[in-house]
Amino acid sequence: MGQQATWSRAHRLPLQKVIERPSGMWFIVGTVCFGAFMAALDASIISIALPKLEEAFHTTMNRIEWVSLIYLLALAGCVVAFGRLSDLIGRRPMYTMGFGVFIAGSALCGASWNLASLLAFRVLQGVGASLLQANSVSIITAAADAKRRGQAIGFQALAQGLGLSLGPLVGGVLTHIGSWRLIFYINVPIGILGTLSALLFLPRDRRESPRPSFDLVGALVLAFTLVIAMYVLKEGFRPESRPSITAILLAAAVLAAASFVAVERRAECPLVPISYLRERTVWLGNLTSILSFSVMYAITLVVPYWFVHIEHVSSDRAGLLLTALPVGMALCTPFAGRLADRWSKVKVSAAGMALASLGSVGLFVFARVTPAFLAGLFLVGCGIGTFTPANNARVMNATPAAHLGVAGGILNMSRTLGMGLGVTAGGVSVELFSAAFGGHATALAYRCSFLVAAALAVIALGLTIFRPRSRGTA
Repeated sequence: MGQQATWSRAHRLPLQKVIERPSGMWFIVGTVCFGAFMAALDASIISIALPKLEEAFHTTMNRIEWVSLIYLLALAGCVVAFGRLSDLIGRRPMYTMGFGVFIAGSALCGASWNLASLLAFRVLQGVGASLLQANSVSIITAAADAKRRGQAIGFQALAQGLGLSLGPLVGGVLTHIGSWRLIFYINVPIGILGTLSALLFLPRDRRESPRPSFDLVGALVLAFTLVIAMYVLKEGFRPESRPSITAILLAAAVLAAASFVAVERRAECPLVPISYLRERTVWLGNLTSILSFSVMYAITLVVPYWFVHIEHVSSDRAGLLLTALPVGMALCTPFAGRLADRWSKVKVSAAGMALASLGSVGLFVFARVTPAFLAGLFLVGCGIGTFTPANNARVMNATPAAHLGVAGGILNMSRTLGMGLGVTAGGVSVELFSAAFGGHATALAYRCSFLVAAALAVIALGLTIFRPRSRGTA
């Protein structure tokens, strides 16, 4: 019996002997990167397949765009609540369950028989993605020591950024060699590998105090607020949108946000402690995160249109040229995380936003498919890749251990809101500049939209530089 018990302890999951080694943390980071990449990829991979879906389901573009929007709504609405749940019941089971839900949603999306079924299964896929993204940063923060935390978060940010940036390119390749269903089915084998990795390497959560109750009312109010906010950012500022409806939705979002604050102040165990949000490092870190991703998404929205409509580049070549941005992220993110650990997270964050500003201005100045233009894209990628790990590590270092899950959820919520803001800023700016300059100045309108992205980066840079210092988070 004694030998059997010893064998059982030695072979139980996770593999403690592996993850307790000095290098064991990287198995945990690799597992998290699986989920971060997969969930982010599916936020952007669908864009290239929308024309195919429109044709397959015999519908209009306005309706088919909901395939993209509804995924982001599900993701934004659930991510903070799932982050808090992971603090209560454990990050390992929540993350592993996220893989399972995402695999099921992806397989069902691939098997969809009409638009309604695809939208329903995209919601399920978005719920799975929110389970993964809500826990990714918090798992790494709990597993990594302070000296390596920035570098570890950098790899997670790299996986997430690459997923977002490479989505259109990967989607284009998959739809070219097969049908649109392949962009969903490809998640199944990747998700299975991620699930196995989670079972083998994610550590069990230690419970040292009684488990508090879950703030269900706060979670529902916050989900409603985020869904409205995301909808307004994505759909409310289009030329065909009615200003009166947009104003009503904005008022509803503000009222819902105020209601959430009131609910959290009265809650015995709040979903998001208001005192935590008052910490300058936390709310400024999330605000600058929104701005940084808005820069990235404004650029990644407008540049492909510039390539195709102004420079008359083929779609596949446009996708290839756009990879200059994720290449910049890939090269800078791991080194930025390590530099933030050894030097200053504030200075590394500021350097990242400075690079993004220069890159965006470069896109305006060198408005042709030239090495200089691609260098501008590369600088934007370097800037976002440099900023993100340092900023995220600073926020997580300011977070108590009991709230790591909700803090990671809020950071991912900020990224999602930044996506919506960036798409809105890029699209609306092109339309406004086109109207102001006249129909014959379309190229100038596109160029000026790059200056809007630069302005967002400069604002983020200013907030980063002049951010008041908090103890232990510099």
